[in-house]
Amino acid sequence: MRQRALAALAPLALLLSSPALALAQGEEKFMPQNEFRLDPWIPIEVAGIDLSINKAVLYLVLAALATCGTMVYIARRMQDKPNRVQTAVEMAYDLASNTITRDNMDSRMANRWFPFIGTLFLFIWFSNMIGYIPLPTNSEHPVAVLGIEIPSFALYAATANFSVPLALTLVVWLSYHYEGIRAKGFVRYFKGWVPSGVSGPVVALVAPIEVISQFLRLASLSARLFANMLAGHLLILIMAGGLAVLLGSTIVGIVTLPVGFAFYVFEVGLVASLQAFIFALLSAIYLGEAVAEEH
Repeated sequence: MRQRALAALAPLALLLSSPALALAQGEEKFMPQNEFRLDPWIPIEVAGIDLSINKAVLYLVLAALATCGTMVYIARRMQDKPNRVQTAVEMAYDLASNTITRDNMDSRMANRWFPFIGTLFLFIWFSNMIGYIPLPTNSEHPVAVLGIEIPSFALYAATANFSVPLALTLVVWLSYHYEGIRAKGFVRYFKGWVPSGVSGPVVALVAPIEVISQFLRLASLSARLFANMLAGHLLILIMAGGLAVLLGSTIVGIVTLPVGFAFYVFEVGLVASLQAFIFALLSAIYLGEAVAEEH
């Protein structure tokens, strides 16, 4: 069923989000990076901070609604003999509860942090998956329909905007430091950053490295999700017609379109779910590590 859905959705997605289709009615120059530009739809500025509503906000709202809506819908319609949707949700629940959370924390801590880890996993998964559904969000290349200009279809993911993975990472980073300090106390927690058995002058060398590694987690955790989603969307964008537009050759588009199709299926079938899993798994590992005893 999933394979048939991907086979049906991929050509439609590539067609609707193709740069060639967006530029068909004009002579504008195609700029791949502009697909990720966030033009303000509703300008809002508070104390010099830009809080404008743009397509990234739209995708975040859609992901939040999909996460909450799916869970509420399934919770109210649980059956002894689950249908395919309930089975898929139960599999995702088991993955988040056991493989991701309980394998990295004790049972008491897992009970407290599972709602956070489970929500994080599902929210990122929905954010990634919605990013492969063509939506009319490309205001740079509007299409005339019955004399009315409307945004053309495009592929975009909120997680392909670095600020979103970074914000999620900051929440995780602060959460596991809070949990470590709560469980061990301020001094004992930070003292635990230096491996046991290290003493004397070596501490002066090891301690700064450990401090730097903690801050590097902010970059590594957020950059992994951001880079994979951005790279995937760029590859699909270029192969689905962007390269043909840049080179001004229809033949190139005919050759690259099957490659774009393959990239689309690969991203939807594997990368979107894998990145959500890795982000949630590392978050659970960091939380469990924060309260673990020194070794």
